Amino acid sequence: MPQRQRFPAVLFILSAVVALAGPPSGLQAASTLQVADTVLTAADLLRYETVSDPQISPDGRQVVYTRRWVNTKDDRWTTALWIMDADGSRQRFLTEGSSPRWSPDGTRILFMAEGDQETSQLFVRWMDDEGATSQITRTEEAPRNPTWAPDGRSIIFGALVPDPSDWSVEMPSAPEGATWAEGPRVIEDLHYRQDYQGFMRRGFIHLFQVPAEGGAARQLTQGEWNVGSRFDGLVGAVNVSFTPDGGTVVFDGWQGDWDSVYRRSHLYALDLASGDIRQITSTDGFWTNPVVSPDGRQVAFLGYPDQPDTYSQPYLHVVDLDGSGMENLTAELDRLVADIHWAPDNAGLYATVTHHGTRNIRYIPLSGAIQDVTTGNHLVSLSSMSGGAATGSGGGMSGAREPVAVGIRTAPQAPPDVVRFPLRPGASPEPLTEVNRTLLSSMRLGEVEDLWYTSADGTPVHGWVVKPPDFDPSRQYPLLMEIHGGPFSDYNVGFNFNYQAWAAMGYLVLYTNPRGSTSYGEEFARGINFRYPGVDHEDLMAGVDAVVERGWVDTSRMYVGGCSGGGVLSSWAIGHTDRFAAAAVRCPVTNWISMFGQTDIPFFTQSFFHQPFWEDPTEWLQQSSIMYVGNVTTPTLLMTGELDLRTPMPQTEEFFAALKYRGVPTRMLRFHDQYHGTGTRPSNAIRTILYMADWYGQWERVGGEAVRR
Repeated sequence: MPQRQRFPAVLFILSAVVALAGPPSGLQAASTLQVADTVLTAADLLRYETVSDPQISPDGRQVVYTRRWVNTKDDRWTTALWIMDADGSRQRFLTEGSSPRWSPDGTRILFMAEGDQETSQLFVRWMDDEGATSQITRTEEAPRNPTWAPDGRSIIFGALVPDPSDWSVEMPSAPEGATWAEGPRVIEDLHYRQDYQGFMRRGFIHLFQVPAEGGAARQLTQGEWNVGSRFDGLVGAVNVSFTPDGGTVVFDGWQGDWDSVYRRSHLYALDLASGDIRQITSTDGFWTNPVVSPDGRQVAFLGYPDQPDTYSQPYLHVVDLDGSGMENLTAELDRLVADIHWAPDNAGLYATVTHHGTRNIRYIPLSGAIQDVTTGNHLVSLSSMSGGAATGSGGGMSGAREPVAVGIRTAPQAPPDVVRFPLRPGASPEPLTEVNRTLLSSMRLGEVEDLWYTSADGTPVHGWVVKPPDFDPSRQYPLLMEIHGGPFSDYNVGFNFNYQAWAAMGYLVLYTNPRGSTSYGEEFARGINFRYPGVDHEDLMAGVDAVVERGWVDTSRMYVGGCSGGGVLSSWAIGHTDRFAAAAVRCPVTNWISMFGQTDIPFFTQSFFHQPFWEDPTEWLQQSSIMYVGNVTTPTLLMTGELDLRTPMPQTEEFFAALKYRGVPTRMLRFHDQYHGTGTRPSNAIRTILYMADWYGQWERVGGEAVRR
């Protein structure tokens, strides 16, 4: 089965806000108003749909996928499973739920949905004419990442085994009828909370097995350790893979103290008959996402050895099942790899590879040259594959009957859709869905122009500019610069609803990949090791210069914003330049010292510095935006969720108080019931863009000063 965990190198998540709004106050957008029926507007969010996680049946005849749309009544996004024939015909609703997986014989689909316990549970639907569905788990703790056994008779999943902290003291008896306060929450772990979860239930993640027909689940692993690799103590995916005979399960995890280690995991093999567990990897590192080869002899996986750098790029490795012969297959490729699947003949692997904001499929042999399967200015995923029974011994892509894969494709002016393609060189993804065809068929979208420029120290930097649909190069437009989060992530060439909507309002939208971005090689991403922010700010400002030099920009109306890592850099930018007329700093880190004790990722925070702040606070202070607040003259909008545990609200409050004390125009928006980001609910996604647009529209910079328009 395909792996469901993206490699967790990025922990400052860039909030996926769907940007939709009318023209900002004061913005000259007469042309937008005249063609309001042909460009994106706020109301279009309610009709916009996305697709994900397509799974092709073992016989290659059907594809089931997840479809998402806005539930306007309940103010949330709703998902359901849809199914179609492999050529895209007969598309129809299947059932409510997510994470579909075909049984090995193709007769059933395993999926997750809300069960009797009002928590996510496992269900199995028969794919015959009757279409019967059974809930097969009724566990107190929600199952995680279920995987079919090769014979289809059972399913393995991960689940929490609670181990609560308890500390009781002898209290006097309360008087009759008295109401005393509840006792305190007992905390003894450094990692005791997690964004989007709140306080973590203390315990350990272990493997369970349940019959495919339902019944009592049997616990397979036990002890004070966790199945599933963890980045900075955060609960993530449970990645497992069976050997073909079904007798052994390979999984990632850490048989040690999970609370005191950072970026540390191993691969293990569990013998189902005896219950014995042995460690496969021997080198200390962060090893995850195991996939056993079709012949059961090797395991492919992602990861990197233990090292002190702030960022380490995961590479594709293989190792024999007994732990010998470990090899890095993508050291020379030097790019991020994901979605790994073995070729049917065991001679290599198919995977997605990122490069300069694109993502394509490549064939990575155990020996020999890496081959392109797909090419193009797009993002293509490899969700699942079918067919390809081996007909000979070796030969890689030429030695087996051609397998077929499905995935998701998106491009600058093409929203995500399900595609199907053969796994051979020169494959062209064939679209199977067009879920936004009605919405976009009559709309004019903004052109997305590729932009390469040179930073202050001569480093080439990459980005994009979205132009208004009625762009006229002889005119000048306000510039809106957005900065991505991570910081170890990247912008890409995929369709961006936010930026198209902003462009429709009359903005030039600039987004770039400064150093720290991850589709340009490990050295480029490590450009901000122990100096964040730093040269990434220089890269961003050089991008603004490059667009200004083209003569398209009204330099009195330039704006900067970003969330999470983008909040770090936007708050930093306004302390180091006065070129922007206004800023929208969202979910930022402004004080690294206080961040260490507030965030759910303290080890990640520490990794940006050579030593703890109690030994030497110099670097911690030098890299904190709060220390440069005395330079800020830019009117600043601050926006953060009140439940944010990644970049918690006090980070925003500290910056807000300093700006107010200095008399800088500023407002703070505290989003109710909102974790990291400000767009969990559709209404908040709209609010975010409306407030930003209105704030930007109020300000321009004249004679070196920000003034109201």
